[in-house]
Amino acid sequence: MDQAGGASASFEAPPTRREAVAQRLRSEIVSGALPSGSVLKDAELAARLGVSITPVREAITQLAAEGLIDISPNRTRKVAGLSQKQALELVDVMRLLACEGFERGVENLTDEHIASMRKRYTEYVDALGRGDITTAGAAGADFSTIVIMAGGNRELQSLVDLVVTRSLRIQAMGADSPIWIPWVNGYRETLELLEAGERHRAVARYRQIYADYRTAVEEWLWSSPGGRDG
Repeated sequence: MDQAGGASASFEAPPTRREAVAQRLRSEIVSGALPSGSVLKDAELAARLGVSITPVREAITQLAAEGLIDISPNRTRKVAGLSQKQALELVDVMRLLACEGFERGVENLTDEHIASMRKRYTEYVDALGRGDITTAGAAGADFSTIVIMAGGNRELQSLVDLVVTRSLRIQAMGADSPIWIPWVNGYRETLELLEAGERHRAVARYRQIYADYRTAVEEWLWSSPGGRDG
């Protein structure tokens, strides 16, 4: 590989202002720092983030397309709500997409892939231990992404990314919530099976994560104040 090729392979361009604002707002929505129903005003956000109004408007348009922001007919922008029914529907869609991608990619995994998954799992558990749910969510998503991308279907991964971003709001209540348990245990056991070369059993264990997670989310929603509504 020539020097130019090597440089391009390792170079990562910094985000544009629109991307930077979108990343910041997305993180605040997912973490609950911007709760559902929060009204978003261009000028206030621009002043707080130290940017002009244009990238703020562009970022809001992007996040609206991701389902994180609602834009009403009178152009009022609010952080989108997430009802109990919507939360469970997101889990169901995420399960269909991610499990399909995992099954397609698992046979293409190399030792390097599996080592990367071990690293992401360690980062995931460490972040939860620190109470850093944003980093935990990113590391957990990367755990699955490694396998899905091994299958070579970028469009499928794009859809998974979209659903995962929206579903992370379910887990915004704190790192000590019981709904993280299915992921902690499931990722660990799936990884152990992959390291042992038992790929078919790993797929089955990965699928079970989503069944366990849905049950945990449903129980949490019903035990929460107003959990029987929506």
